[in-house]
Amino acid sequence: MLVILPPSETKSDGGSGAPLDLDVLSFPALNENRKVLGDAIVTLAADLDGSRKALDLGQSQLAEVDRNADLWLSPTRPAIMRYTGVLYDALDFSGLTRAGKTKAADRLAIGSALFGVVRARDPIPAYRLSGGSKLPGMGTLGALWKPVLTPELDAVDDFLVDLRSGSYQQLGPAKRAVTATVVTQAPDGSRKVVSHFNKHYKGLIARDLVNTRRNVKDINALAAVLSDAGQHVEIDGPTSITVVTE
Repeated sequence: MLVILPPSETKSDGGSGAPLDLDVLSFPALNENRKVLGDAIVTLAADLDGSRKALDLGQSQLAEVDRNADLWLSPTRPAIMRYTGVLYDALDFSGLTRAGKTKAADRLAIGSALFGVVRARDPIPAYRLSGGSKLPGMGTLGALWKPVLTPELDAVDDFLVDLRSGSYQQLGPAKRAVTATVVTQAPDGSRKVVSHFNKHYKGLIARDLVNTRRNVKDINALAAVLSDAGQHVEIDGPTSITVVTE
């Protein structure tokens, strides 16, 4: 099983790993695009106003430009420790047992506008590039990534669970992956898609799938694991589930 998480805009600083080396990352077929985009955001970092516009940065976020400028020079750390925020707080990688961390390294991957997708253990630096970013002189990120990212994901010889948000799924749809929708149910039975807490519940899904001892190979086993963990899960079709919260 491979669970693909969404990235986060917020990322931890620093790291103790050597500077970015594309050759040590998973999915090496993506390296050509990684190099093109990496060089593009480094070059763009010399233009503060251009970076702010292309990356949709506020005045308080201009340090993100410095991160991009140092992309090839700054230290790295495992991707699962680089991304931060609501989903990653719920996943709580640092709180996993040693065995849990090993399983997380094997079972988790993270979508990325810059890297396409990386596995949890892949060493990456801090950077800023979002799924909807439009870099000067380039087409959309989807047009760049889709021709190479979708075939890479389709070639993964594992049961896939895609928890990426819509903009990152569009960069490279995983055609046979199971997706999850989180909804809240009111006392009258009406439902609506969760927005603010969507990332939190997807973090819990990822944590449950990391911790399980089951060999999850299909959507029924997936639903069983989440149900056993206390989540209300409905199977909507061959490749989709709904998690219902109150």
